[in-house]
Amino acid sequence: MRKSLLFLILCIGLLHSGKAQQKPEFLKFMNDSWVNEKFDKMSLDEKIGQLFIIQAYSRDTSYTQSVLSDIAQFRVGGVIFMEGHPSIQASLTNRFQQASATPLIIAADAEFGLAFRLDSTMRYPVQMALGAIENDTLIYQMGKEIGQQCRRIGIHLNFAPVADLNSNPKNPVIGFRSFGEDKMHAARKAQLYAQGMQDAVTLACAKHFPGHGDTDSDSHLTLPSVLLSENYIDSVSLVPFQYLIDHGIASVMTAHLQVPALEKDKQIPSSLSKDIIQKKLKEQLAFEGLVITDAMNMHAVSKRFTPGDAAVKALQAGNDLIEISPNLEKAISSVKRAIQKGQISEEEINLKCKKVLAAKRWLGLNRSEFIQQKNLIEDLNNKKYEVTRRDLLQKSITVLTNQDKLLPLMRLDTLKTATLAIGSGDETAFQQMAANYQPMEHFNIPANTPTAEVDKILKEISNYNLILVGIHGMKLTAPGNYGLSEAQRKIIQKLDFGKTVLCWFGNPYAINLVPEAEKARALIVTYQDDQLNQQLAAQGIYGAIELSGKLPVNVSEQLTINTGHIVPKIDRLAYSFPEHVGISSKLLEHKIDSLAMVGLNAKAYPGCQVLIAKNGEVIYHKCFGYYTYDSIKPVSPESIYDLASVSKISGALPALMKLHSDGKLNLDRPFSDYWTSFKGCDKETVTVREILAHQGRLVPFIPFYKELIRKNGKLQSSVFRKNPSDRFDLRVSSNLYEKREYVQHIYDEIRNTPLRKKTEYVYSDLGFMIFPEVIKKISGDPDYEHFLKTNFYGPLGAGTICYNPYRFFPIDRFIPTEYDDYFRKEQMQGFVHDEGASMLGGVSGNAGLFATVNDIAKLMQMYMQFGWYGGHQYISISTMKEFQRIQYPQNDNRRGLGFDKPLIDNYKNELKDAYPAVDASKNSFGHSGFTGTFVWMDPDSQLLFIYFTNRVYPSRQNSIMFDLNLRPQMHQAIYDCMKAGLPNH
Repeated sequence: MRKSLLFLILCIGLLHSGKAQQKPEFLKFMNDSWVNEKFDKMSLDEKIGQLFIIQAYSRDTSYTQSVLSDIAQFRVGGVIFMEGHPSIQASLTNRFQQASATPLIIAADAEFGLAFRLDSTMRYPVQMALGAIENDTLIYQMGKEIGQQCRRIGIHLNFAPVADLNSNPKNPVIGFRSFGEDKMHAARKAQLYAQGMQDAVTLACAKHFPGHGDTDSDSHLTLPSVLLSENYIDSVSLVPFQYLIDHGIASVMTAHLQVPALEKDKQIPSSLSKDIIQKKLKEQLAFEGLVITDAMNMHAVSKRFTPGDAAVKALQAGNDLIEISPNLEKAISSVKRAIQKGQISEEEINLKCKKVLAAKRWLGLNRSEFIQQKNLIEDLNNKKYEVTRRDLLQKSITVLTNQDKLLPLMRLDTLKTATLAIGSGDETAFQQMAANYQPMEHFNIPANTPTAEVDKILKEISNYNLILVGIHGMKLTAPGNYGLSEAQRKIIQKLDFGKTVLCWFGNPYAINLVPEAEKARALIVTYQDDQLNQQLAAQGIYGAIELSGKLPVNVSEQLTINTGHIVPKIDRLAYSFPEHVGISSKLLEHKIDSLAMVGLNAKAYPGCQVLIAKNGEVIYHKCFGYYTYDSIKPVSPESIYDLASVSKISGALPALMKLHSDGKLNLDRPFSDYWTSFKGCDKETVTVREILAHQGRLVPFIPFYKELIRKNGKLQSSVFRKNPSDRFDLRVSSNLYEKREYVQHIYDEIRNTPLRKKTEYVYSDLGFMIFPEVIKKISGDPDYEHFLKTNFYGPLGAGTICYNPYRFFPIDRFIPTEYDDYFRKEQMQGFVHDEGASMLGGVSGNAGLFATVNDIAKLMQMYMQFGWYGGHQYISISTMKEFQRIQYPQNDNRRGLGFDKPLIDNYKNELKDAYPAVDASKNSFGHSGFTGTFVWMDPDSQLLFIYFTNRVYPSRQNSIMFDLNLRPQMHQAIYDCMKAGLPNH
């Protein structure tokens, strides 16, 4: 029965491998000339020494001399590094290799990358998170990258992957280190990880044989028992090991476990058991690679056997390498005595030694290998590795519940949202990222918060209809309830789950401690708590990225293995970094930062802000300088800008496009059909299309305010007052109010100003000043701004786009523009800079809008996606395409409808004569603003570029930004970086 079952397991392995069992690649070097030469020169003592791996530290270098002494005296085969720093480890590795007559195998426990042991290195997801990922190629890629990083720092053997099936939630030592509970799922993941490493010429090691997953004690401290039947072990626990063996894994680590079903002597741990290693692993599972013990200084062995007895028993059982004997001298002496007594044959030692040498030959250690310190940290943290890490984390995030398909959040304008961080006193990365998507308030309950304060916060958040809750500060391991305090559990239990999205930033097994969490409208688990996981969870909630993880373990009756709801991507802006879209961040930052600083140093502006999005991902968003030249308040992402003429495409234009999409606006009808004031004058036949394309023969602008300034510089009191009243209630600036009836005079003056005689492109504000009134009439909404907020800004989550922002935000958020010493006699800050728009009460189609860079990016990205954003089609595709195309190229008019376009034949220009960038496609479009704002979208390359400055501070006479040609230069620099791609490594 037993043999039949093993044959069945072997057949399963062969079925999944698609070919016969692969032997470890290094075995082909067993009779290599270098191997034979080294072996032939070795004494028995040296051959024995090759079978031991000693430990070293790159943080505590007090061990260094001892390691060097062991290398010289015992000719050890390898060194395993524990915790430390990369540069120190590299230096020590070079010293150790120089001191060794035979090259050393350098080993490490780099289960989730070098960060498992080394600071300043890449930390990939833990294996439980990897078990949630459906995309297997990412696991292979991670394995290959970990292998590359190991080799860069001189590591040859990584004690990974963990092949244990974690079937016991209380397991204190495996748990999150396992791929999960499903045998074939874990087997496949482990094999992909191992194959990636070995393709990078790094030895992989399956551990902990015969399976450490179903234990509730730690073998570092005691001898755990695995009380499973042999049938279960063979048919379940060993499947991942068999699968890895069938696919050529180089080594297997034996565990310190008591396994009565396989070893009758209850005092013999599996790592010292001949029945388990020689018979089960080597004979029945047909493993021919390196067999390595777990650390022999662990209490499961060291408390039961002397170092000498343990070493002898380990080799007799079938191990090839002994890791970290607590007394190396005694261990080696005991092995020599065992050989002399015939307890271990010299032939066995020879075979083990040759296997070790063959592995070294496969690793290329026949050639001198010294680690280059130059750029070591940079190489180990290459951004290409960060791409894989980000993708792995994203794909692992698992949505366990999603009632009524709440996620991704759709109608942002219906949500009054708060965030709550339980276990963190500081604003978290999750909270900060969520705030990128819509206006919200943040609340925090750190550890040890008094009950009264907790209740006060919970009462306050009850006023919101959506609460995004993050659970922070947990541990990954089971002891101590995963670090989840009783106070935290009580807080979670008090939540109003009917309006809660709960993000569990930790081990999913811990959810059992608060079963009420399953009642949340949406429950998300990230398996770990770090900044990137938090950021990605928030992005997934808003549909900027897809969430597709599947639970790899059983948590409860409801949350069983493979539970996981797919939350689709609905094309909101995501936030990543340049390498994620194939651009070098080093090159991009160098070019953009340099040009931004050129502007600062030349005093083209006191400060600026640049946002770049590619393929729907914000890959660069930086702030430079200050609000003013006194360098007091720095520019920040929360800074709010006067958009100036960017208002044209951010206010009037989206409204007009929607009306066109809805069939309520005909572009080729006379504008006078919608604005009857133009009936009976020279403008009666001018069409809507002509006005939008700046070909309606309207004059560029009318300085309405100039006629109201007396010779003594004072304003006419019949129109303006310093204090508001029933008649003078139209606010122009902080201390200036206009008689509301005067607005009609402005419209009349536009009507009565003669048209230009020649039909040609002349940029004009006048039509746009009237559009808000037209929009109100066509839409039926008496409040133009309400129409915009209801149809665009609210649903987009763009809460800062507004007119007259002083009504909603503190003044210190507004970037100042010009000091107006002629008309309003004050520093313009929070009030529109444009004089004409100010005389319309700050609400106009030509100017008047304010916004943060991040919020305006949402609107522009929607345009570039042809009216689609966040799962909603705001404007029809046909309308977007019509408004984006050049209307009158025959008149050398580059304009679209409202949108600016590149110069006709712009690609033929030198950069100094181009507008915008030379490489901007003919399908690209955007707009600039007088205050120093600029937005440009290129659907062909999916590139969004926003460059906001306050170049008019303190005076509009400042033309340095244009003289330096900064906007086209910066824009072109992005295209240059796109063409350059990522550097080869």
